[in-house]
Amino acid sequence: MSRKYKFTDNDKLYFVSFAVINWIDLFIRNEYKEVVVKSLEYCQREKGLELYGWCIMTSHVHLLIGSVKDPMQNIMRDLKRHTSEELHKAIQKNNIESRKEWMLWMMERAGKKNSNNINFQLWQQHNHPIEIINNEMAHQKLQYIHYNPVTAGFVAKPEDWLFSSAIDYYNGKGLLQIIKLDLLVV
Repeated sequence: MSRKYKFTDNDKLYFVSFAVINWIDLFIRNEYKEVVVKSLEYCQREKGLELYGWCIMTSHVHLLIGSVKDPMQNIMRDLKRHTSEELHKAIQKNNIESRKEWMLWMMERAGKKNSNNINFQLWQQHNHPIEIINNEMAHQKLQYIHYNPVTAGFVAKPEDWLFSSAIDYYNGKGLLQIIKLDLLVV
C-alpha cells in the first residue's frame, strides 16, 4: 500500500473514507447509521477522537478527524471492528430487513476471500486517510463531506442530512459533538 494512504502523523488532521464491501447500501436504515454514531461517540469519549466533520451515506462514511490520545490507525481499526460486529448482529436480528440473507451471504463470502477475517467482512479493508496540509484543503474536504448527500440527490441542502455534521456549521446542533474548522488553524 502506498505511504500516502497511511496515518503518518498523529498531530495532523485526516480526511478518511471507508465503505461497505461491494458498496452495499447498508445505511438506508437509521438503526444501522445509529450504530456508527454511537461508536463515534465512544471513540470521542474514550479514545480521544476529534471530529471536525462527518457524514454517513448509504454505503460509506466520510470523516474529518484528529486525535488527542490514541493513534488514529488504532481508533480506525477499533471503530471498524466494533461497528462491523454490531452491524452484523443488527442485520441478523432485523426481521423486517428484506435484504438480510443476501447481505449476510455477501459478508460471509467477502470474509472467506480475505485472510484478515474469520467469518465475515462488512467494511472494505482500506480507509485511504489523506493528511490535511492546510486550511484550504480542510475546508475543501469538509465541503465535499457535507455536499455528498446533496450531490447524491437525497437532500436539497447539506444541513438537511441528519447523519452529518453540516447542521453544526449552519448554527444548528447535530447528533455528534464536533470541533468547528473555523476555530482551527491547521
